[in-house]
Amino acid sequence: MTPSHADSLFDECIEACEEALHACQACAAHDIRDASPGMAQCSLINLDCADACAATLNALARHSDHHGDFCALCAHLCRVCSEECGTHDHEHCRKCKEACDRCAAACAKHASEKHAA
Repeated sequence: MTPSHADSLFDECIEACEEALHACQACAAHDIRDASPGMAQCSLINLDCADACAATLNALARHSDHHGDFCALCAHLCRVCSEECGTHDHEHCRKCKEACDRCAAACAKHASEKHAA
C-alpha cells in the first residue's frame, strides 16, 4: 500500500480521533470545574478515552503496523465513554457522546487490522 493510499484510508479515522480527543478533554474539564456530584466517573472515562484517541491518531499518522490494535482499544473506550456521557443531561456530554460515537465507528473499520506477532 502506498503512503498516499494509506493516508486516505486513515484520514477519516484520524479526524474522528482528533474530534473525540477534544470533546473528551472539554467534557472532563467541565465535569472537574463544575464539581457536580456523580460526575467523577464521567471525567475519568473521558480522560482514558482522550488518551486512547491521542495514541490512536498518532499510530495512524505514522502508519504503525499496530494501528489496528490501537483502533480496537480506541473503539472500545469510545463506546464506554459514549455510554457514560449518554446518561448525563449536559451539553458537553451530548457533544462528547456524538464525537465518541463517530470515533468508535471510524476505529471499528480498522480494528480488525491487528498486527500478527
